[in-house]
Amino acid sequence: MSAPIEPVIGVGLLDRCAGTSISLDGPYQDDSGRVVPAGRLDVECRAGVLRCQGVWHGETRQLRLAPLDGRRSQFSLAATIGIDFHWQQRETQSFRGELQCLAQPDERLAVVNRVALETYITSVVCSEMKAASPPEFIKAHAVISRSWLLAQLEARGATGATGGQGLADRPGERIRWTDREAHREFDVCADDHCQRYQGTARIDSPGVVAAIRQTRGEALACDGRACDARFSKSCGGVIDVFSTAWGDQDLPYLAALRDAPGPDRSPPCLVDDAAMRAFLGNPPESYCNGADASILQNVLNDYDLATTNFFRWHERLTADDASRLVREKLAVDLGRLVRLEPVERGPSGRLKRLRFVGERGSLVVGKELEIRRALSTSHLYSSAFVVDVEGNPERPDAFLLVGAGWGHGVGLCQIGAAVMAHQGLGYRDILEHYYPGAQVERRYE
Repeated sequence: MSAPIEPVIGVGLLDRCAGTSISLDGPYQDDSGRVVPAGRLDVECRAGVLRCQGVWHGETRQLRLAPLDGRRSQFSLAATIGIDFHWQQRETQSFRGELQCLAQPDERLAVVNRVALETYITSVVCSEMKAASPPEFIKAHAVISRSWLLAQLEARGATGATGGQGLADRPGERIRWTDREAHREFDVCADDHCQRYQGTARIDSPGVVAAIRQTRGEALACDGRACDARFSKSCGGVIDVFSTAWGDQDLPYLAALRDAPGPDRSPPCLVDDAAMRAFLGNPPESYCNGADASILQNVLNDYDLATTNFFRWHERLTADDASRLVREKLAVDLGRLVRLEPVERGPSGRLKRLRFVGERGSLVVGKELEIRRALSTSHLYSSAFVVDVEGNPERPDAFLLVGAGWGHGVGLCQIGAAVMAHQGLGYRDILEHYYPGAQVERRYE
């Protein structure tokens, strides 16, 4: 029997956009065999048809261009990164591999990059962190990024599912979660909702490429299946479980643990406000609290470095601002907010359900990302917070949020893993720390 071969995947660079301009740097070939020279390609969608001008001129429902020189030819376009997050910005990116433009409903289009999985992984790792990161951290991230993608592909192949938003609404409750964006035309998107994939410009270090190559084909596995290896920027001291952020099932290798050395990594009980306040004010030893400025400079991209004080953070919202955000984000008018009441927390203290109480009614909201969205113009750093008030406790002037961590806190903590690597731990040690019970397996040659 021949060994499994490296998959080729479809990465959605743009989804449901009105139009775009693409620069081809090198010759390509369309499905008819026509050679398309280097130059500018303008694409828009009208009445379900792509209208293309420039180096390829005509109308079609799908345009597919394959590079004639796979090692040199690339294409560039402007994309929005960090969509809906506090670091959202525009960036011009370049990509190797095949280019596809697809017509979508409502006069929208998608731009897809079909690329070998290892090329994708190299860009992901270089997009998630800097080339100056410790090699063992780079190797660990390559393995988990590969694992997560293979798990999505396996699940999609088994069920035909495309991911998307889950909900478990009940009377007086709105419980939503986004596992990953629901993509019909491609396997994975290019932004933080899946994994950052920001093109070839990030791949600027032979050392990084060599470190990733040393893990080629390696993925975490449990019971013969690729692990759904989640990760976030900073757990805040305690790693959470899958069900706090997504569906109600939990996975054995995504366990609640302290992000700290030692044989006993049992997390403190953070399900009530008193314990959570003590944890926030007196954090226990943790890897992700050991990152000094030099480590952060080495591992975080520039736009991530703009986010400071994420291990412990504070946010102040006036009652008027909080009420407006809830009205806009949740499309419900509760009147002026008077209380934010924790209903349920996960093991890391992250809120899984939060009750919003206004002068016109109340609503319980979950899960963690929905809570973060409802109280910010973009997203709060995390949902691991307690609430204090300014002014009259019965009708506050403002809400003061005191919180921990950056992201959902499930699986690998990127800051903690970087600290582990700086301390001399190997990538398999890092993986064992964050994914207990999972094994490293080579899934293809």
